[in-house]
Amino acid sequence: MFYQIVKKVARVAIKFYCRDIKINQKALLKNKGPLLLAVNHPNSFLDAIILCTLFDEPVYSLARGDAFKGKLISVFLRSLKILPVYRVSEGVENLEENYSTFSACIELFKNNGIVLIFTEGRSENEWHLRPLKKGTARLALTAWQQNIPLKILPIGLNYNSFFLFGKNVHVNIGDCIGSDIMKNTGGENGRQLNNITGAIQQQLQQRVYEIDSTDRQKKQTTFRIKFSKIKTALLLLPGFAGLVLHWPFYFILKKLIEKKAALSGHFDSIVVGALLIFYPFLILFWALVAQFFLGEYRAIVIAAALPVCGWCCMQLNRQID
Repeated sequence: MFYQIVKKVARVAIKFYCRDIKINQKALLKNKGPLLLAVNHPNSFLDAIILCTLFDEPVYSLARGDAFKGKLISVFLRSLKILPVYRVSEGVENLEENYSTFSACIELFKNNGIVLIFTEGRSENEWHLRPLKKGTARLALTAWQQNIPLKILPIGLNYNSFFLFGKNVHVNIGDCIGSDIMKNTGGENGRQLNNITGAIQQQLQQRVYEIDSTDRQKKQTTFRIKFSKIKTALLLLPGFAGLVLHWPFYFILKKLIEKKAALSGHFDSIVVGALLIFYPFLILFWALVAQFFLGEYRAIVIAAALPVCGWCCMQLNRQID
């Protein structure tokens, strides 16, 4: 129940943070399990937020184990259908937990569930596909060895920027990979893992953009959305109001996050998380100010108009850094 509530809120909120989300095969978002989403990882937990809001069915995500420190945090993350995966750098003693997580994934597949795994292993803010880890292949192979009709769905995520407010996101969905990928491997475990990983790598290479971080022109050509003069004119006035009413709040929030996470690769995701938590307080603040000076009726109108003005401002914000 909690997951469904958060998902509905996030679906609305993401429209105010992402200017545009282009999806090449929208019909596949209605797929049911058993399904393993094999995804690149350019933008921390924002990647999972976007995909979880796009798919109709619940999506279980695998996340780095060190985020599960503390019982309350662990319970909270699990309530959002997030399961831990530990790396050697997070403590050899925690690696045993990975068996529990993989077993949980197999049970989910048996019940036609969907699991999201980031095949590169860790997040980096870049327009580049890194070598894939074999955890995705091991999970799929384990499912197939138990005769679970699992499909792997490769997905390439691409962002116009990792710092600007107002995202243009390209979600490039590949073709499903089934157990027939294990043919002609002679039952050799190593060859099977290599075949699966190679098939995912091949598809992701076609769907993850390769752009040098300094190549502004290529980013413009790839991501920039051009608005008509009429649309720009319609957005201008409410967009300016949105800028005035939101800028102090966003500026302070951004500066606070920059101090802690500007170079961590998690900046974008933390901003989104912070906005999800604190934006209702901004609406409440302006509603109280409007009520004090203008009366209750106008306060309700301003509270309703504030997100709309913010959306217009986001549309007009620069698209390439």
